[in-house]
Amino acid sequence: MDADITVRNNTGRGRYELLDDGAVVGRAYWAAFDGPAGPERIFFHTTVDEDRAGQGLASTLVRQALADTARSAIGIVPVCPYVKTWLSKHPEQTGVVAVRPEHLAALPSAEPTA
Repeated sequence: MDADITVRNNTGRGRYELLDDGAVVGRAYWAAFDGPAGPERIFFHTTVDEDRAGQGLASTLVRQALADTARSAIGIVPVCPYVKTWLSKHPEQTGVVAVRPEHLAALPSAEPTA
């Protein structure tokens, strides 16, 4: 991974951000949810800027976002198709919670904006 690539959780915007030399080039959006076993984070949309596609950046973003979420003892709810696919290739990831109808009902109705 490029030394200038970092990932941060922007809790105010409900997303993990992938930064390249300080510029946001990718986003993994999440919604907080109060689950029956404790707090959960519903990951519902992941995107990387089009000009950065094909460089493995979405995988870097999702890997770090899910690892940070699991370290924080927050359940991971994979609604986003990319997150679901990533998890299918990384069964070692802990903290995954099955998607339930109430998770879907809690999501924002509009597509997130950059």
